Amino acid sequence: MAALKFLVIEDSPTMRQLIRFALNRIPKAEVIEASDGVDGLKKLSSNEVDLILTDINMPIMDGLKLVSLVRGNDSYKDIPIVIITTEGAREDRERAMALGADAYITKPIQSTNLLSTVKELLKI
Repeated sequence: MAALKFLVIEDSPTMRQLIRFALNRIPKAEVIEASDGVDGLKKLSSNEVDLILTDINMPIMDGLKLVSLVRGNDSYKDIPIVIITTEGAREDRERAMALGADAYITKPIQSTNLLSTVKELLKI
């Protein structure tokens, strides 16, 4: 099996580390980290990724803007996107899904939930 590349876009270093630890349970997982949407897009343009995990509330560019930009770009539009956020309201979830997110996980995250969502999206 080829390595799976994950792009984790999250402004909290602690949260990035938690997500990285969870993803590292997947064999051959490679995690690329970005601290906000702009940084995420920059890393996306120079790496082929299999899945994007992004927070919503971040400085410079938030996760929803990022989702709409990724979905609007032919090169990236098929990459699954998982939103990981403290925003648990139904409207937030609906908005993210309407913009093109594939899954929505609220913090605090459970590693098992995160891994099952990722595996389901990547069919592994």
